Amino acid sequence: MKIQMLGTGSAFAKKYYNNNALLTAEAFTLLLDCGITAPAALHRLGIPLASLDGILISHLHGDHVGGLEEIAFRMKFELQRKPVLYIPEPLADTLWNHTLKGTMQTEEAQTLDDYFEVHRLGEGVVHPLHPGIQVELMQTEHIKGKSSYSFVFNDKLFYTADMRFAPELVTDMVRRRDCIVFHDCQLHPPGAVHAALDELLTLPEDVQSRIYLMHYGDDRDDFVGRTGAMTFVEQHQEYEF
Repeated sequence: MKIQMLGTGSAFAKKYYNNNALLTAEAFTLLLDCGITAPAALHRLGIPLASLDGILISHLHGDHVGGLEEIAFRMKFELQRKPVLYIPEPLADTLWNHTLKGTMQTEEAQTLDDYFEVHRLGEGVVHPLHPGIQVELMQTEHIKGKSSYSFVFNDKLFYTADMRFAPELVTDMVRRRDCIVFHDCQLHPPGAVHAALDELLTLPEDVQSRIYLMHYGDDRDDFVGRTGAMTFVEQHQEYEF
């Protein structure tokens, strides 16, 4: 399995695009979150929409779902197909009723299923999305009262999407489950809804050494050399697991 970040930036980053990714394995390509900048990032990399086999959503903020309208409309009218959408069960109705319905509902299209081939995923179960990619959903804390999920891929990669500092969980993922961690990181404190860099630096060095930092601000270069044993994820670079 390979992961390539379409963007590594925070919700407000301009230089680094939204924190969305492509996972590929055995000719299967999964778009991991689809934020506002995802269509532009795909275009920049020369990746056609037809090459996407599925989309997996972690939560409903614009930098993670804001590109779904364009993807769905282009799939429908240019490619005459429904994109496959993998979504945590509790998010599906809210995605349609509170995010997409206002601009996408027509007389012919009344539900999320009219635009997408929707696969509603449960938590705590390993879901085989393809022979080369399986995912386990884990609800993690981001915004109080708003459901948000992190993912374990192939029991090798823990991808936090957006998550507050959870030292016990991250340590367990590294030490017990032997995962590499792609962790969102707010460079400036306080870490109100994301783990802040100063919080992550309190983790043991052996745990830090397995952490790659993503979802950072446009001033990332000011923090090079200040991340302990952790490494920044590089935009558009491929990582293999």
